[in-house]
Amino acid sequence: MSADTGTGPDHHRSGRAAPGRKTSGNGVRIAAIAPVVLASAAALAAAAHIGADEVPGLAAPDTATRFIAPPVRALLDLAAVATVGLGLLPRLVPDRGRHARRHLALSRRTAVITALAWLACALLLLVLYAAELLGGTPSAEDVAGYISGVPAGTALALSAVCAAGCAALGLTGVVRDGRTVGGGPANEGSTDDLRAVLALLGLLPMPLTGHATDWEYHNLSMISVQLHVLAAAVWAGGLAAVALFVAPHRSQLATALPRYSRLATAAILAVAASGLFNGLTELTATGSGLDGLVTTGYGRIVLLKTVLLALLAGLGGHARYRLLPRVERHRRTALIAWAAAELAVMGLAYGLGAVLARAPVLT
Repeated sequence: MSADTGTGPDHHRSGRAAPGRKTSGNGVRIAAIAPVVLASAAALAAAAHIGADEVPGLAAPDTATRFIAPPVRALLDLAAVATVGLGLLPRLVPDRGRHARRHLALSRRTAVITALAWLACALLLLVLYAAELLGGTPSAEDVAGYISGVPAGTALALSAVCAAGCAALGLTGVVRDGRTVGGGPANEGSTDDLRAVLALLGLLPMPLTGHATDWEYHNLSMISVQLHVLAAAVWAGGLAAVALFVAPHRSQLATALPRYSRLATAAILAVAASGLFNGLTELTATGSGLDGLVTTGYGRIVLLKTVLLALLAGLGGHARYRLLPRVERHRRTALIAWAAAELAVMGLAYGLGAVLARAPVLT
């Protein structure tokens, strides 16, 4: 699959479709859909493998809760990550010409949708988790009690608030874009940076309510988990934004991709180091040790995530050393096909991560 990363001026003058344009469109659609499908499938498979929602001390959840909650959590993560990436996009796009402004305006409208999807998933999870706690259908008061009385509920509610804030900021940007007259520059960036920061903040509360341990380095472990979440969001979200809104346009891509590449290199190093530390910490603190990597379902999924990370590193290296030099020379590449493949693998990793966040380590 050799997807064209852009169109030249001659394509606009002639009115004819650029060579490879259809292929590029297919690649963009795959890049958008594949992570969602694969994340949901991975979450379901992992939940079935290790009983992610069988929390010690609670009654076993019903089938609906057990198999609906994991993919919803994976979709929440993907929607939040997409919101982060779309907030970062204005910092990656190199200019504010007419075409760039049009693409950024479309990205802001998309960010409103992703933020609302994030909010919807968070609200649905609050109901599902409250039902799990009660062993039955919760009332509004029950959900409110879950939010106020259970740390995981409070964290999820804070995430929902951040999602709502991102949607509101996105709408502000959409209204501002609509008031831009005659193609003149809008007051760009006034809400984009704040939206990106708020989206990142919305990812922080939930990891803090994950596996609690009383070992002496617990605080360091929590910092590592948060670093892992933030770095992964910047890496995956930035790639999704570039693939969907910048990749088809060579002139913008030639500057935006190197900027993203530097950001992604730092992010993948942080993800790898923190992920390894987090997995080993959980297994060590619960007494499983390294044997737990093969004797527990939790450990086997950690190993699978490690394999996916290695695959992502290989794909990233291919982009950095093979595709990026051609992009900088405004040459045609298979960049969109590469981005679709990398986002698909990221979707699998996010699906597994959504289950690990609540999985008993000793199962």
